Amino acid sequence: MIDNFENEFFGIGIQNGKTPENLGVLWRSAQNLGASFIFTIGNRYAKQACDTHNAVKSMPYFHYENFDDFFKNLPKGARIVGVELTDKAENLENFHHPRRCVYLLGAEDHGLSNQAIEKSHFLVKFKSQLSLNVSVAGSIVMYDRGLNKPRA
Repeated sequence: MIDNFENEFFGIGIQNGKTPENLGVLWRSAQNLGASFIFTIGNRYAKQACDTHNAVKSMPYFHYENFDDFFKNLPKGARIVGVELTDKAENLENFHHPRRCVYLLGAEDHGLSNQAIEKSHFLVKFKSQLSLNVSVAGSIVMYDRGLNKPRA
């Protein structure tokens, strides 16, 4: 018998994304780096040139009106990993990614909402002198997940 809670998966998305270009680049990286699904919270996805692989049509895409909507529809057993430059966040290089998780990023200008930070099961950050473009930050997190590191 297959135990679905042993299967690994991850999704990645942005809360209140600032520009459609960032979403397109993140979706392209998500498709290439093994994401099971992509999502937005708040601002809607708008088709644009950066999603050259048309990932939004190639993998499940979910849109949630607000954080509460997202939170109540988390996949069973999934943990939220918030990506936020805060003192409470664990360094990515030491982080053991959950086997089943959802990576949540905020827009560059505002980051994650306080509610998202409070409800995240884990917070991660990585060394950077200044904040990075959200699609670059998400790509770094997904790449790190693909490294041969222990899972939580």
